[in-house]
Amino acid sequence: MKPPDFDRERELKAQGYELIAGIDEAGRGALAGPVVAGAVILPHLYYPPWLKLVRDSKELSPKKREFLFDLIRKEALPIGVGIISHDVIDDVNILQATLLAMKQAVEKLPKQPHFLLIDRLTLPKCNIPQRGITRGDKLCLSIACASIVAKVTRDHIMEEFDKVYPGYGFARHKGYGTRAHVSCLQRLGPSPIHRLSFAPVKNIIASETTVAPVKNSAVSTKVGES
Repeated sequence: MKPPDFDRERELKAQGYELIAGIDEAGRGALAGPVVAGAVILPHLYYPPWLKLVRDSKELSPKKREFLFDLIRKEALPIGVGIISHDVIDDVNILQATLLAMKQAVEKLPKQPHFLLIDRLTLPKCNIPQRGITRGDKLCLSIACASIVAKVTRDHIMEEFDKVYPGYGFARHKGYGTRAHVSCLQRLGPSPIHRLSFAPVKNIIASETTVAPVKNSAVSTKVGES
């Protein structure tokens, strides 16, 4: 498959837009932990060679994601990260929480972008011109970079949660509904960071009364934030 390119950014720059932010999320389908969004503005006069290695974060190994994450943080113009917790996800639903994370990521950019390129979605009540791109993380370089920022940031958060709530394997599956994760859920019951509105968790709560003990220590949701 053709790697993500800079075509859409070039097209927008030709129309007069200077700061173009790519936006993507990570963790939308997980059973536990936050949903995280990244916003990345790439330089428009300098194209470092490592950009050729960028892919949708799901297509990269953890080691390569970490490598690119460090480069993106060092060489992209500004980066913003939005983090919305599991309890807000339960309160407002995952779509609204994802939009909130994306909006937060844009607001945390040091410079306000002139245009937003977003994977699949568009942000309501946002005055910045924008475009939702289907499969944007596979097609658009800015969005692919944002997907790496969101994924690595969230992975770091889940690795910290694994220390606070051991036994669930959060450092391995990052809260996604793997067979091993569901098995731990059935044995231990939900942890304090599980999304209680998601069907697999909700079904386990309905079928048994076992609840994992709550620890007093807290994990900052700003792990990995730029």
